[in-house]
Parts: sequence; C-alpha cells; structure tokens
Amino acid sequence: MDKSARFWNKLSSQYDKQVNKKYSKAYNLTIEKTKKHLKDTDSVLDFACGTGITTVKLANNVKEIKAIDISIDMINIAKKKIKAQNINNVSFQTCDIMNGTIKDNSFDAVLAFNILYFVENIDEVLEKVWQTLKDGGLFISVTDCLGEKKSIVNLLQSFFSKLGIIPYIRRYTIKELEDVIKKADFSIIETDNLYTNPPNYFIVGKKN
Repeated sequence: MDKSARFWNKLSSQYDKQVNKKYSKAYNLTIEKTKKHLKDTDSVLDFACGTGITTVKLANNVKEIKAIDISIDMINIAKKKIKAQNINNVSFQTCDIMNGTIKDNSFDAVLAFNILYFVENIDEVLEKVWQTLKDGGLFISVTDCLGEKKSIVNLLQSFFSKLGIIPYIRRYTIKELEDVIKKADFSIIETDNLYTNPPNYFIVGKKN
C-alpha cells in the first residue's frame, strides 16, 4: 500500500464529518449541477469516489456507476451507504484510474470530484479519462484552485506535501485548470465556482 492510500485510509473515518462541517453546500451544488448532465441510460465512472457522498446521491439518476478509489477504508464506508439505501446499480473497485481493468470507450460520463489537484501525472490521467469515455462523453470535475489565493494554510499544505507527510498537491489557478483539461482534448461546455476560498471550480468537458 502506498503513502497516499494510507493517508486516505486514516482520514476516512472523519471525512464525512469534516465535509459536512464546511463543504456541504458545495457538495450539494456539485450533485445538483451534475444531475443536469446525466441520463438514466448512462454508464458512469466515479473516479476517486471516497466515502460515496456524491455516488449515493447520483445513483438513481443513471443506469450504473462504477466507483473506484485507492482507499479501501473509504470504499468500505461507501459500500455501507449503498447497502443501507438498497442501491443496486453501483459496483466498487479499490484501484487507481490507470488500472488496466478500466476499459476504453465504456462510459458515458467520468466524474472526478475534489481529486485532480492531488494527481501528479495529470496529463496521463486525463488521457486515460478521454480514452475511457465514449464518443461525446462528459468529464465532470470539481477542483479546489489553491493557486488563486495565497494563504498560510496553502503554504503549510505545500510544505507538508513536499515532506511526504500528506499527498502531492498541485496549486491550480482557474485558468491553469481549464487549460490542462482543454489540452486533454475536451471542449469545456460549463463552468461555475461552488465555493469562495479556495475556489471549488466545477467544469464539464465534452470529449472531442
């Protein structure tokens, strides 16, 4: 197990509590905005599903969801939520999106909520997302743009990340984030900012 997986495993038991305390409004906006782009015939890949906060809320709007995460403890919490709500169209796998079992041209939408700024090999990952999508498929992401404003917290995060205490963190500006998604051959069809500080930036990209 790598350091990132161990970090998220340790955080898993407190994750929902932390999110609900500060980011519940942003998550609710993420869910409502995403629903507008999904159809009941869609097959969806939920990349870095975490504890299933959004997975549970979106499951009834699509045909099926494959939810993946590198943290087995996060996955186990998500599984309990799915079971408690009698949701039958979600399958789970503990893996990274680069895993060979994620097949090309197999999903109508790929979701990546609050994960891209933790991705070190971003070009490779976005290329994989593009390959995974069917023609005209949607890549829907939400990302903290930590580069928009300097703060002591951001500087500390960068310092601890360099020391390996916390996972890799990239401090995107909004423009940098849009550029990296466009570079991966997606046309951006919708954007919005869901939180003030740091900006929690919602992007819908369509596979060209």
